[in-house]
Amino acid sequence: MNKAKRYTLFGLMYFVQGAILSFFTALNAIYLLSFNVPLTQIGIMGGISMIPFVFKIFLGMLSDKVNLLGFGYRKPYIIIGLIVQALCLVLVPFVNPATSFWLYAFIGLILMTGMALYDTATDGLALDTTPKEEEGTIQGFMVGGRALGIVIISAVIGWLVETTSWKLTFWFLAMVSLIPLLFVFSQREAERTKDKEFDWRAFSAIKTAPIIALAVLGALYSLIINATNQIVNPYLQSIFNFGPQRLGLYTMYWGIGVVLGGLAGGKFVDNMGQRRSVLLAIFVSLASILLYLLPLSAFAYVVIVIIFGIAFGYYETVYFALSMQKTDPRIAASMFSILMAVANIGTGIGLALSGMLVDFAGYSFTFLIIALLNLLAFLIIPIVFQNKPQP
Repeated sequence: MNKAKRYTLFGLMYFVQGAILSFFTALNAIYLLSFNVPLTQIGIMGGISMIPFVFKIFLGMLSDKVNLLGFGYRKPYIIIGLIVQALCLVLVPFVNPATSFWLYAFIGLILMTGMALYDTATDGLALDTTPKEEEGTIQGFMVGGRALGIVIISAVIGWLVETTSWKLTFWFLAMVSLIPLLFVFSQREAERTKDKEFDWRAFSAIKTAPIIALAVLGALYSLIINATNQIVNPYLQSIFNFGPQRLGLYTMYWGIGVVLGGLAGGKFVDNMGQRRSVLLAIFVSLASILLYLLPLSAFAYVVIVIIFGIAFGYYETVYFALSMQKTDPRIAASMFSILMAVANIGTGIGLALSGMLVDFAGYSFTFLIIALLNLLAFLIIPIVFQNKPQP
């Protein structure tokens, strides 16, 4: 694939992922609250839905090792994942989460398994085809594409909920899930070279201290930004009594920030170096979360949401680009998925933790605790970059 086709494919795949995440990371809590599901259960479901991403290593190994029916190592898994996601979205509105919460959570688990499958295969394809000097830029493009999906779709689904029904909203998301299929079907995977053939010995790199520390940093950053993001809309609803359409707009503002943060993160990693990029990400994350403690107007919170979106997109891009740079091409999807799986353990913990903390001590205390967790990163960074001088 040439550069234009690669960027288009990866941007489109992440756009679709962003479209689904725009619901499940923001409006899903509002949907469940409409059935009087407590925040503790909402947090538990958030943790359950992240299980497939924790076990992405096995999906990565599958994609690295198995050429499915001769159709390729990446393409067939992308197609299967998209179809599974679409089917689950068709089924979800037929389940009442108030009376059948665990069935609703199970469908969400299968849906996220489909997403994890195509996400892993897409990451593997990116690792297979992206030159080293473009890794920061391509990750910025992918994070930006996902955020653009959030920006566009969050506004649309907020309007759909207000003017039609939740059921049509889910079905709309199912149709969006199928958008990339025609584009994916038209792509052909290149033959693998010898240096990219699967090799079990390559897994020895995962036992080194810098890689372990990088995985821990991923879990920490992911816990922080996703724990915060889950409670932003319920927090805004609690103080301003916003409806789904208004909350959808705030999610859109957040997505705009993520697009900006993703694009900036890609450029900063490529131009200013990895270590300085990570340090900047920590400070931006800490400051943006502390802003939620301020008693301000609804308009002021538009600015705060955008700033937090910038922090979210920037931190993600920096971490993804750093992880991409450290992967071994022989186990590209596997190694990258291990780093992402550990990060997603952090997400699962963060989603459960933030819901329970809000129920126990309120929003302000929860934002403060999550913000201060950023300081733990300063203990990890020296290990990540040991024996590797940074510009």
